[in-house]
Parts: sequence; structure tokens; C-alpha cells
Amino acid sequence: MAALRWLTPRRRSATARSVLAGEASAEAARKSAQSAQEAAPGTGTEPEFPVHGDERAAAFFDLDNTVMQGAAIFHFGRGLYKRKFFETRDLARFAWQQAWFRLAGFEDPEHMQDARDSALSIVKGHRVSELRSIGEEIYDEYMAERIWPGTRALAQAHLDAGQKVWLVTAAPVEIAQVIARRLGLTGALGTVAESVGGVYTGKLVGEPLHGPAKAEAVRALAAAEGLDLSRCAAYSDSHNDIPMLSLVGHPYAINPDSKLRKHARELEWRLRDYRTGRKAAKVGIPAAAGVGAVAGGTAAAIALHRRRR
Repeated sequence: MAALRWLTPRRRSATARSVLAGEASAEAARKSAQSAQEAAPGTGTEPEFPVHGDERAAAFFDLDNTVMQGAAIFHFGRGLYKRKFFETRDLARFAWQQAWFRLAGFEDPEHMQDARDSALSIVKGHRVSELRSIGEEIYDEYMAERIWPGTRALAQAHLDAGQKVWLVTAAPVEIAQVIARRLGLTGALGTVAESVGGVYTGKLVGEPLHGPAKAEAVRALAAAEGLDLSRCAAYSDSHNDIPMLSLVGHPYAINPDSKLRKHARELEWRLRDYRTGRKAAKVGIPAAAGVGAVAGGTAAAIALHRRRR
């Protein structure tokens, strides 16, 4: 904490929370990956990447709109509603936020904060084991069919090269771990909700794993795993993740929002876009699976907007 002494009290507090959230998420991710191992039986000419056999390299993937269409927290909300965790009016808010997210194509801090607050209040008093079990079901119901094939192929390339691959997301770490395991990834860094005796308290450890907190989590995990960040790769759709992307030697902008696209072009970062057939054709990856989801989200947003008027 000595490095934080020069900051103002308010700035110091925010930075400390980011560090705490990052370290908590990194520790949860490492424990999850260790448990899984114990239980298990661009454009132009690019050099070969990822490098096979480079054990000091790894890949870090954002989840929402990078690996999966839409936001995991909203799909999770749909699944909890189906199981009578909350009322119809709450579902309507989740549906509006998800439709807006798909239509706008980037994260709105106010929407994301509202979703996180809702999720925390909903799970308060429930057991962690219960939510993990439900997360498995929700993945099959709402998430599996929304995985971007192009991004999945990128992650598999790192795995095939013998590298570890981690999800890095603001979604609850328990849900992120389910998704990572289902995709065959190493593990996940996610927002850590406080629990006592295996029961959620309705509070967070630190702050949501978003923006600078993601970078802190990746930095902490890399240090613990003995990784060389200059040899690692990171993938995201959002300009909010520029701090994380800037940490590694191989940053990728995937389905980028306008700010990230501009930043990536200025720094000559690699770009991949799987959202439409026209854009995907430029990088040789089909994206037909995403067209229906975007159209559905657009229709839902328009319908809800008309009703509100």
C-alpha cells in the first residue's frame, strides 16, 4: 500500500478497492483451477500465435459480448426468475437491460450497477452451493447457444498450444467458473460476493471486477502463476477493458465498441468482429449465430420503448 500514499483519500480508497477486488478474484480463480486439476482424470502477415509450448504465456478473455452474446448477469437473472427467486417487475428490468446491451453493443455503468445490486439482493441468504448448481442449469438453458464460435476458436488455439486460458468478467465468479469449465478453459476471474459459512451476505469483496479492477486481477494472477505479461494475450469488446488489454503483449479487440475500435486502430492492435456476416467475412469466421440474437434484441428494445411511451 506504500505506493498509494501519494493519492488523495478518495482516490486512494477507490484504488484500494480495485486492488482488493483484483486480488480476491485472482485467489478465487487459482483455487478453482487447482480444484479442477485435482478432480480431473488480424490483418496482414502475422507470426505464429499463440506460441506452442510457451508456459509463461496465457490468455485472458472478457466474457460479455466477447465470448458470449449479451451479458451473463442478465441471463443469470432470467434463470433465477424462472426458479421464483424474484418478481415479474424485476424480470422486466432485466429484459430491458439485456435488450439495451445488445442494441447498444457496450456496457452502460448505470445498467450494470443496477443489475449487480439486484443480483446481490436476490441471492442474499442463499447458499453458494445452491447458486453454483443453478448456474449449471442456467448455462444450458440460456448461455450455451450464445457462445461466439469465432472467439471460442481463439481460446481453443491457446489451449492447443498448451497455454492456460482464463475468463475475466464482472459477472459473479461462481457463474464465470461454470462457463469456463463448460468451455474447457482453465478458470475464471470474476466479481467475488461475500459469503459467511457458505451463505451469501449480500455484499461484495472489494468492488465489481470491472475496468481497472480487471487489470489488477490479471496482474495478481500473472504474478502468482509466474506468467510474463508481455507474452500473454487479452481479448475484449469494451473500451472499459483498455487497462487490461494494455497489460499484455498481445491485445485483441473482439466485437469492439466504437471507442475501443478507434483505440485499437491507433495502437495497431489486432481486431476481430463476429457480429455480422459482412464483418466476419473479413476475418474468415462465420457469425450467422449472432444475427438472430441481435435482431431479437433490437425488436425487444423497440417494443419495450413503445410500451414505455
